[in-house]
Amino acid sequence: MRGEPSCPKCGGRVRAPGLFADAWQCTAHGQVHPMQPVVPPSVEALGVVVHRSQVPVWMPWPLPVGWLFTGVASAGDDRSGGRATVVACSGPGPLGGMGEMLLVAEELGVGLGARYAGIAGPDPGDRLNVDGAPDAKVHAAGRPTPLWHVRSAPEDRAVFAGEARGLWLWAILWPEQSGLLLYDELVLTDLRDAGGEVDLVPCGALTPRLLAVPEAPPRQGHGER
Repeated sequence: MRGEPSCPKCGGRVRAPGLFADAWQCTAHGQVHPMQPVVPPSVEALGVVVHRSQVPVWMPWPLPVGWLFTGVASAGDDRSGGRATVVACSGPGPLGGMGEMLLVAEELGVGLGARYAGIAGPDPGDRLNVDGAPDAKVHAAGRPTPLWHVRSAPEDRAVFAGEARGLWLWAILWPEQSGLLLYDELVLTDLRDAGGEVDLVPCGALTPRLLAVPEAPPRQGHGER
């Protein structure tokens, strides 16, 4: 499966750097870190993203019982390295049926997490009530990491966001009830630190969640990059 780089915020086409611009450009969003083509999940594909990434590549490890790795993608070119990553996992939902989870790590303003969350981006902004108690907690790279519910996301999913290693961490789960997984203090590992354990990741079929171009939410006039 091959493709072209796309905008991490909207999935649209991007123009490569050239004579009049030294960065990738999206017609709607201006300068962006290009999202690289999504490829079928494999240990090799995961290794490529891990090797070039400048941000964490988060995965529940060990995976919950019955869950599989179902895709990975990143935003950033060969010059800058990965500035955002998304890892997909699928398995039995806590209330029955199948559940899906995307974990996004990104620098400020990239917009990949907001795209999959189905909200106007590029960052959570005032949709997080960080003055209140966190709605969930995970252990990210050995540290307790609070996450807050992201308001105004579509009702078909649960969206949480917080900060880990100085960068945004998004957890997006389908269906909405699968958000219960985060109440058990899920353990996340940055696969850049996993070494040979990456070779043990069980792979499933590619999730269409990574391929879909969400309906664009209303754009915000401030904070876009």
